[in-house]
Amino acid sequence: MRFAYADPPYIGCAKYYPEKQEVDHRELIAQLEGYDGWALSASSPSLFQIVPMCPEGTRVAAWVKPFCAFKPNVNPAYAWEPVLFHGARKRSRAENTIRDWVSASITMQKGLVGAKPPEFCFWLFDLMGMSESDELHDLFPGTGIVGDCWEFWKKQRTWMEGA
Repeated sequence: MRFAYADPPYIGCAKYYPEKQEVDHRELIAQLEGYDGWALSASSPSLFQIVPMCPEGTRVAAWVKPFCAFKPNVNPAYAWEPVLFHGARKRSRAENTIRDWVSASITMQKGLVGAKPPEFCFWLFDLMGMSESDELHDLFPGTGIVGDCWEFWKKQRTWMEGA
């Protein structure tokens, strides 16, 4: 199967990125619909704008951040992020049930706003029901962590199945 993950600058946050260009989310979601399954990271304030653009059957999962950035005059803190997903591979009753949320602290990796931690990436692959023979297209590669984790995850799965 072909999967895509999109972690674009969140609506209203393009100013924090070198390109400083807002993403057309309607166009992005249309592009994502060309895949067998996809996931899209977003900000909680943008949900009201993005959800109506999504196809029926899209679900919202959550990345809960036990350690996150606390900013002056922002209370309550933004301590979770929605992950919209669609077209995940169906799981059998014999397979482990995957939660629609993950608890993983933000990364302190420097260089790009919003870099995801490895724990988030591994959860994302399980959430989508991905297998090592699938293709993953990271549409906004940023630091490259999603692609690096995908290669590691596939090798681990291949090794475990051969053991």
